[in-house]
Amino acid sequence: MFNSHEFFKKRFSAHLKETGRYLKYIFNGHTAIAMLFFISALAYYYQQWLIEIPENFPTSFIIGAGFGLLVSYSPIRTLLKEPDLVFLIAAENKMSAYFRNALIYSFVIQLYLILLVSAAFGPLYFATFPDRAGNVYLLTIAVVFIFKIWNLVTNWWMLKVREPGVRRVDLGVRTLLNMAVFYFLINGDMVYAGITTALFIIIFLYDYNVSRKQAGIVWDVLVEKDRNRMQTFYRIANMFADVPHLKNPIKKRGWLVSLVSKLPFTRKHTFDYLYRITFVRSGDYLGMYVRLIIIGGLAIYFIPNLWMKIIFAILFLYLSCFQMMTLYQHHRTIMWLDLYPVESSIRQKAVVKLLFQLTFLQAVLFSLLFLVMQAYLGFVIALAAGIAFNYLFINGYVKRKLV
Repeated sequence: MFNSHEFFKKRFSAHLKETGRYLKYIFNGHTAIAMLFFISALAYYYQQWLIEIPENFPTSFIIGAGFGLLVSYSPIRTLLKEPDLVFLIAAENKMSAYFRNALIYSFVIQLYLILLVSAAFGPLYFATFPDRAGNVYLLTIAVVFIFKIWNLVTNWWMLKVREPGVRRVDLGVRTLLNMAVFYFLINGDMVYAGITTALFIIIFLYDYNVSRKQAGIVWDVLVEKDRNRMQTFYRIANMFADVPHLKNPIKKRGWLVSLVSKLPFTRKHTFDYLYRITFVRSGDYLGMYVRLIIIGGLAIYFIPNLWMKIIFAILFLYLSCFQMMTLYQHHRTIMWLDLYPVESSIRQKAVVKLLFQLTFLQAVLFSLLFLVMQAYLGFVIALAAGIAFNYLFINGYVKRKLV
């Protein structure tokens, strides 16, 4: 006798084992220290900024938009796999307990986002509305939980609709209504908050009516969405450890490949060529590198203290170099690399050279940002410290790990 509740427990246990294996690498000592420093610095300057917050600052709009987007983003984790398309469709009428557990699990794993966003917005809320009692904000958080549940259930109903355009329109309308509800709620316009809540309930009931008219569960859509989320997790985990399940997308980027692959046609440049085009075309290396430069540049630009700017520049150099180290293992499953008539030491030297070139370029860009801000002393210190850090970190740590 098929028991979908027991089946979910087995699937959930396997999922926890799979993700836990990579989470211990993601939150290792290096990452934990960097995140702790980053969050502590942001919290300090956030508190300093709140002391001088402008009177006309759009707090209601920012918090309302943040909470609205938070409750609208309510993905359903079904933990389904491709073989289920064959073996579970016949038991669809017995899967109610499984999908009920999946909804509960999806809600629970998203609670941390509510807590983090609520904690981040709390100081801004009380700095803007000092005359309001604390229980008013707690009531707002309770409303966030309620809307989170409503949106989660609505998303589940809409997953029974095969047309992606219909689902996108529904999500767009609900997102606007969610943002409007929390904007009016934060702003103290309870009448308008009630009206927009009533409109949301109408959409909620309409979606329920639409889902009832559907023939059944759209299994292929559920499997595809869960597979995409796991691939996203694997891409993040691949920054810290080898992930054999990862399906790396290959992007052409011909103009960029032609730009970085101008090397002499000699044996000693074999791996230089390979890792350059791997960085440009494979996985998410290029995107991650650019994102770290942008985020680091924003941190350097907005943090007022010169020495903290320099520390953040070094921190993001470290993060970039640490994440790009996975390039060395990128082709580990490809046999023909071992057939190259090239010494293995040349492979390591190619990765080390590429890492130094990437972090050197990043150090230069961060230093030029100091020139834009007319912090000439910061330019000199950031450039010298960045180059020195790259040399010491790559020669002292990276080389030992690339084995």
